[in-house]
Amino acid sequence: MTGRQFYDWQTGGGGDDVMRMVNALERSELPWCAIGGVAVNHWAREPMVTRDVDFVVAVDHVERAVDAMAAAGFKAERHEWSINFTGRSQVSMQLSTEDFYREFPSRSVPADVHGILLRVASLEDTLAGKIKAWSDAARRPSKHIKDLGDIARLVEAHPRLQSALPGSVRKALEANT
Repeated sequence: MTGRQFYDWQTGGGGDDVMRMVNALERSELPWCAIGGVAVNHWAREPMVTRDVDFVVAVDHVERAVDAMAAAGFKAERHEWSINFTGRSQVSMQLSTEDFYREFPSRSVPADVHGILLRVASLEDTLAGKIKAWSDAARRPSKHIKDLGDIARLVEAHPRLQSALPGSVRKALEANT
């Protein structure tokens, strides 16, 4: 079974939705990249399946991205800090509109995640995004734990990142070893 077949099996055909998303954003020539778990999967040694694709576009291109996604057949639902898209599968796509991520697309890199070619945030930006998510006290405990695990996966694959970790993250990682 290929990575793409496994991903499709776990997400009810999510690979097709992700490919439609990538094609829509690329055809529109938008500066964009995947963040969150998808980006971690590129940078970590062992990928994990996720049913959501978090992504960002350059701040002045958000409405163009919404139009491109709608033209590709996705339904949009607006929230305070994101615009969520649903397609035909179990995968949800979440366009973050937070200022924190606005420069990530300019530093993105091409990647193959689960056999799907897309753009992901740089290694340093991926770590910064995970630290930000982990630091959010309002996140559900399960998300908080997953974020710490993603940080651990990144540091295990790239030990030089250890020096970039805030003390609170180091302590949390040490408490779980």
